Amino acid sequence: MLSTQSHGSTDHLTKKKDRSLRLYLAQHQDEVEAAQRLRYEVFSAEYGAQLSGGPGMDQDEYDPFCEHLIVEDENRQEVVGTYRLFLPEKVPSVGRYYAETEFDLSRLLALNARIMELGRSCVHPDYRQGAVIALLWSGLAEAMSMWQIDYLMGCASVHSTDGPALGALYQQLQQYLTPQEQRVFPLRAVPGFDVQAQVAPASLPSLLKGYLRAGVRVGGEPFWDPQFHCSDFFVWCESSLITPRYQQRFLEPVGPKK
Repeated sequence: MLSTQSHGSTDHLTKKKDRSLRLYLAQHQDEVEAAQRLRYEVFSAEYGAQLSGGPGMDQDEYDPFCEHLIVEDENRQEVVGTYRLFLPEKVPSVGRYYAETEFDLSRLLALNARIMELGRSCVHPDYRQGAVIALLWSGLAEAMSMWQIDYLMGCASVHSTDGPALGALYQQLQQYLTPQEQRVFPLRAVPGFDVQAQVAPASLPSLLKGYLRAGVRVGGEPFWDPQFHCSDFFVWCESSLITPRYQQRFLEPVGPKK
């Protein structure tokens, strides 16, 4: 059973993908800070992101109200993967989901559903051969079951701000779009975004490819994020798709995703 101190229990989920990797939910502040250091290393090095927080740490106002799913290499005693989970009952503490800072979510928030948001996810560059992300998604599946989550949402980053190339990529994603009644709308459009452009599309990250194969849907046009120097696609998924039998769909090299 997956549980945390913030939900009234000291039980600790521990799973192993191989002899050295351990999956768990952060129970203590030092574990959260280890995840924040990994986030800083990945986001600052690979995105050139302008990050807030203490020296060498990525921290924001959402962190204290989130659960932090962590994969640690016990041999190296180092956090090598993380997801931040924002539960619906915690939203009033901050006032809105993180995705609401990038997209108009009116249609989705009108649903009578429990929505969990993924955020600040990343994998250490040395661990992108699949085991870490598969282990993280194993934890997500159990978390969604335990907390009775109906939908999962988040933002998948494409390391490009080339408007025409992203427009061409969006054209290729048409078959993966959510129904109109579940569509979202970016609050800041990518400059020069053009779905009619006859150019080579932007490169699709491996993680987003895995999402699409597992049934995750794209919510609409991307948001331009100047903080991370990238473009974000909103992703949306029914909880029934995030089960252990889908883990093998994520066994590809994985890059960072917010």
